[in-house]
Amino acid sequence: MNTRASQSDRPSDRRAPLDDVSKAIIEQLQQDGRRSYAAIGKVVGLSEAAVRQRVQRLTDNGVIQVVAVTDPLQLGFARQAMIGICVSGALGPVADRLAEIDAIDYVVITAGSYDLLCEAVCENDADLLELISEKIRTIEGVTSTETFMYLELRKQTYSWGVR
Repeated sequence: MNTRASQSDRPSDRRAPLDDVSKAIIEQLQQDGRRSYAAIGKVVGLSEAAVRQRVQRLTDNGVIQVVAVTDPLQLGFARQAMIGICVSGALGPVADRLAEIDAIDYVVITAGSYDLLCEAVCENDADLLELISEKIRTIEGVTSTETFMYLELRKQTYSWGVR
């Protein structure tokens, strides 16, 4: 289960803080995204229907996203890479264009050597080359890229808890 919502999916930062029950529901889903609403309800002290409503509200508000986290290699995507991108001008429009590309699953605006970082998942080197040369580098404002190809995934987790 992935409880990370993308920035573009998030409502503005004026939303109310989460209460302890919502945080407890999120923790339960982080442990097991398939856990039933009835089982969660027993832990947090709510009915199954109340948990269902809370989860729906958390999803609608962009707080959580319940998905299957997969191993790209097992699904035929042999090439993963993080791509550092330098931009001239406004970062938002470039980040939005990157987010529209199917092969890119992660886009962040950063501080440091790169203005943006994005993660790409491709079937092979040829697809990665096409992505970089024909899609990313042709976006207006992109001045340079640096590609960091993944050799081995050692850790990927989404269960950092709640505050």
